Amino acid sequence: MADKFTTHRHHSLKNKASEPDSPAELPSIEEGKQYLANGALEALGYEPELVRNRSTLQVAFMSFVLAAIPYGLATTFTYPLIGGGPVNIIWGWLAVSLITLCVAASLGEITSVYPTAGGVYYQTFMLSPPSYRRIASWICGWSYVVGNITITLAVNLGSTLFFISCINVFESTLGVGIFQAETYQVFLIFLAVTLFANAVSAFGNKWLPYLDTFAIFWTLAGLLAIVICVLAIAKEGRHDTEYVFTSFEPESGWSAGWSFCIGLLQAAYSTSSTGMVICMCEEVQQPSTQVPKAMVGTVIINTLAGFLFLIPLVFVLPDTKVLAALESGQPVPSIIKSAIGSPIGSFLLLLPLVVLSLLCVIGCTTAVSRSTWAFARDGGIPGSIWWRQVNRDGVPFNAMMLGMIVQILLGFIYFGSNTAFNAFTGVGVITLTVSYACPIVVSFAGGRRHIKNGQFDLGALGLACNIVTLGWSILVIPLFCMPSSIPVTADTVNYAPVVFVAFILIASGWYWIWGYEKYVGPPTLDDEIRRSN
Repeated sequence: MADKFTTHRHHSLKNKASEPDSPAELPSIEEGKQYLANGALEALGYEPELVRNRSTLQVAFMSFVLAAIPYGLATTFTYPLIGGGPVNIIWGWLAVSLITLCVAASLGEITSVYPTAGGVYYQTFMLSPPSYRRIASWICGWSYVVGNITITLAVNLGSTLFFISCINVFESTLGVGIFQAETYQVFLIFLAVTLFANAVSAFGNKWLPYLDTFAIFWTLAGLLAIVICVLAIAKEGRHDTEYVFTSFEPESGWSAGWSFCIGLLQAAYSTSSTGMVICMCEEVQQPSTQVPKAMVGTVIINTLAGFLFLIPLVFVLPDTKVLAALESGQPVPSIIKSAIGSPIGSFLLLLPLVVLSLLCVIGCTTAVSRSTWAFARDGGIPGSIWWRQVNRDGVPFNAMMLGMIVQILLGFIYFGSNTAFNAFTGVGVITLTVSYACPIVVSFAGGRRHIKNGQFDLGALGLACNIVTLGWSILVIPLFCMPSSIPVTADTVNYAPVVFVAFILIASGWYWIWGYEKYVGPPTLDDEIRRSN
């Protein structure tokens, strides 16, 4: 393609008065956009290796699928239910959505300047002073990769548990579902979901944008079906508006304020994917403008979709104490069944969420492969020579397999603790939040001088968004390391701190063993000057 552009430019300069090139010789508009995007990438020090096959809408759709709002809110519904009931569910969602909008705006400003698959890791390196840019980008890169892997693991395991709960709307006897899955059965279903997602992502790369587009219309249809049927039938009656918007019923054992905060994990989990889409920058045309717009726009859409899903469920909410005590930890199938009254009707309404969960795991798996590949490309992961390879279809297959293997190995934790899903959810939210905060705090400390070089400068509003984002980041780490309820038992202990510390030790150990001497970070202009000399 470069030859086509170069040839056309030379023809134009050589003889302006000559006959214009034939249409067959001229580059198309789409090729022009891709050429300019690849040129911007080369200016940042990278050779284009991935295929730019996503439009603005398609990257926005992928961002929506990564959040998978109805599904994400459904699988973690128990957190605000225990944390405070209706107030925690409704107003907690609004609070975290507004914070997430600040996160998206803050990352959008920086991504406009540095649109690469390295995402926040690359941005942290470029914005940091030379004295500590290597260690800062190392911390950010590992947090970003670990966050992508563990949040995807949580989605895969959550999809498994949700699917089993949906099947159990059919009962063998009163209150007993037809499939009381043993631990090994849960693991095997989780394994099947993980393998399925990796297979589709690896071998159907060119079809993924169309899957994301399908997901939008599928989700809308499913949401409308749930809202209309649940509110219209409401077999056990409806609560009044006062209950839905003002009732606060903490069941966690924590003090009221802290209980409310812990209940925010549902909303934080569902919106944690905000910055994951940055790793797709090298597969998007005009990423410096389109990715920031997609991130911010998707948060707004997700917020509205979340309210559309949550408010009707709260209107028909059964006894919260009974829901909080469910062994499955998945109250949404029970809520819908109590409102519909029919197991067949309930399952059909839940089916769109099951399909959306599979689309979500595919999207998350794709994000894992790109983030792992991008960090390996700069030598940040042991064995980078293998993980940075891209196959002829433009898929970082080896990096994808690495992410899959790590997820499966971590999945074995489920044999030791049924609360493993809580740990993976917490770790995913914590590490992604840390990775998002890294470039923002460096930018903020540096006076946000670089923002003027991008096309998404929000000025004073951007500064306010930075402050909100950093305040939230400081709260998240201790908040989601806490158990969701007290007193703590073997069934309710939160293993998130254990998994989080384990990754910190691995990342730190590899830095001192190898990274301290050999890790140089992403390419810079100084590298280009040295190579030219």
